[in-house]
Amino acid sequence: MEPRMDLFANEFGAKFAKRMANVGMLIMQSELPKSTQELVSLRASQINGCGFCADAHSKELAAAGEPAVRINLVATWREATVYTEAEQAALALAEEGTRLADAATGVSDETWAQVRKHYNDNQTAALVAQVAMINAANRMGVILHQKGGSYEPGMFANMQG
Repeated sequence: MEPRMDLFANEFGAKFAKRMANVGMLIMQSELPKSTQELVSLRASQINGCGFCADAHSKELAAAGEPAVRINLVATWREATVYTEAEQAALALAEEGTRLADAATGVSDETWAQVRKHYNDNQTAALVAQVAMINAANRMGVILHQKGGSYEPGMFANMQG
């Protein structure tokens, strides 16, 4: 399928995208490790089937020097030995926060306790914001049929304003 519309070519869409980019920049500048932000975004994008976002976050991880094994195993992180306990807690939060409709409990108390064990208040707030924002971006990408493959690392770095 072809993309349904170019959000950036529309006046309202461009304004909205710029505001989302500003929130993204705030999260990026937080104390939450950049690699954790990208791993969380990649995992949520995989779950939501957003090709554009999965492409973007896997390429950002690679550009930042993440080993291929850590990028390639995100979808099976529970069966991998390459993630820290803190990253595992963040990935669990990403999955549970992404699959809200699939689980009656939402984010489990066990997952929340693991997040709080590894992340301070500011990092936790940034992690929750990251999960919310990537899910919003994924939904827009899927609705608009944005395809993966064309993303270049850093291409949206100057969008904020």
